[in-house]
Amino acid sequence: MSNILIIKHGSLGDIAQACGAIQDISESHKDDQIHLLTTKPYFDLFKKNPHISNVILDKRLSRLNLIYLYSLMKNIKKYNFSKVYDLQNSSRTAFYKRILFPNASKEIWSSTETTLPEGTTKKDFDKESVLSRFDQQLKISGINTNHTLSPDFSWSPSDISQIKNYYQLEKYIILFPFCSPHLTSKKWPYYNKLIDMINEKLENKFKVVIAPGPREIKEASTINALCVLDNGKALDISQLSALIKDSLFVVANDTGPAHMAAHLGSKGMALFGSHTTAHKVSIERENFKGIQVSDLSNLSAEKVFQRLSSLIS
Repeated sequence: MSNILIIKHGSLGDIAQACGAIQDISESHKDDQIHLLTTKPYFDLFKKNPHISNVILDKRLSRLNLIYLYSLMKNIKKYNFSKVYDLQNSSRTAFYKRILFPNASKEIWSSTETTLPEGTTKKDFDKESVLSRFDQQLKISGINTNHTLSPDFSWSPSDISQIKNYYQLEKYIILFPFCSPHLTSKKWPYYNKLIDMINEKLENKFKVVIAPGPREIKEASTINALCVLDNGKALDISQLSALIKDSLFVVANDTGPAHMAAHLGSKGMALFGSHTTAHKVSIERENFKGIQVSDLSNLSAEKVFQRLSSLIS
């Protein structure tokens, strides 16, 4: 039995997308122990993943913090990993490779860099969709990719029956009108108008809810929807996953919860401006679609509602 390491630091949407790749790696190493290196926000979440034996915390402190770096490398080396699958493919994980396996080929360290097809530049490779890149990386590494292109995030929800009872949630539509402060180009500005249309035209048949993250609770007061929290705190990822899974429909900006919804099999849609495309981020599934426009400020609430009402039935 060997120890196998997968590296996936984040972000939330990327975590949902990587589930299929993680499953394929695990199934290709049935007799081995699968360990995963991740960051604090996803440490407890990954403990629930049935395809992972052990989760290792990377605090991602500065590379100049030599004491921490020594401690982390010592912790990783003690497992004597026979193979590493770098699903983060960042400058930081490339730095880890230089320390741990400086001369390793794809047989030892699988990453975008080590599996890049001959004649292909990384710049060209990065133009491919997220899941296609995972698929190509793993195939070149000898992995049968039965699940990589169809991630399954259904292992992630927790029991939120008490929260649903408290808010009397039965039939509800969930919206994610938030985005990172530095990514305002992802933010659609007409959620309140959409909420008014849902309430009026669907005759209040469904509750409209939001579930803000820790830094979004204050902003949530500007949205005319029921704000779902857990004793005044933001839901954790597993709780949020359950809330999304049990919803009738999801409307979201291109953020982590949208990717969670897509890979939970939820019905819904994500709204895209010029920052990227639904294809590039691999978000469209059988039940989850994207609306693509050149400028989100020109996407009307009427058009979004029309799409919602045609799909929710």
